[in-house]
Amino acid sequence: MIKISPSVLASDFSCLGSESVRMENGGADYLHLDVMDGKFVPNITFGAPVIKAIRKHTSLVFDVHLMIENPLAYIEDFAKAGADIITFHIESASPAKETVDKILECGCKASISVKPATPVEEVFPYLDKLSMVLIMTVEPGFGGQSYMYEMADKIKALRSEIERRGLSVDIQVDGGINEKTVEHAANAGANVLVAGSAVFNAQDSAQAIATLRTMAESVYSAQ
Repeated sequence: MIKISPSVLASDFSCLGSESVRMENGGADYLHLDVMDGKFVPNITFGAPVIKAIRKHTSLVFDVHLMIENPLAYIEDFAKAGADIITFHIESASPAKETVDKILECGCKASISVKPATPVEEVFPYLDKLSMVLIMTVEPGFGGQSYMYEMADKIKALRSEIERRGLSVDIQVDGGINEKTVEHAANAGANVLVAGSAVFNAQDSAQAIATLRTMAESVYSAQ
């Protein structure tokens, strides 16, 4: 099943509450919340207090992507703020097993992300406990980058491993997803698609979400 997760990074930060409502009314499945600390990636966005404030405005699934150096220390904060899914990077300083266990202990779904240069096989030891894996299709840290088509091999390898082991794990892609790239990602095996400017900057966000979903489903369901 295809899910669309609009990235708040492309929204109007001055009105995050109404922007989240706009995405919910537009048919989004998740709301993708990028947390950056200025250390793990060269940018700073927002933390748990902002997510807690947005949570009051929408019932959308909060898809929280931690691009921070030590995610283990903050899992409880983000869970209490309203996160439903918490993604952290395998490249971070936190031990992966302990971080996954902490996410689950806090009642959230666990997800691990890999940067473009990181082999996807690094997440395989943890797949049994994960609900999702995020494959970055740009270098994390900034919005508006171009989609890396070469990441398809990683998506395919991950989908193959998930199916070989009979698991139910979503594959999310983040970076450069729009009408020109969405079919490529879905055809490789991704089923959760993070879209930023393609949705938030569209004249009709609901139509943009519907179009991305339809295009992705047309190739994903054919596998």
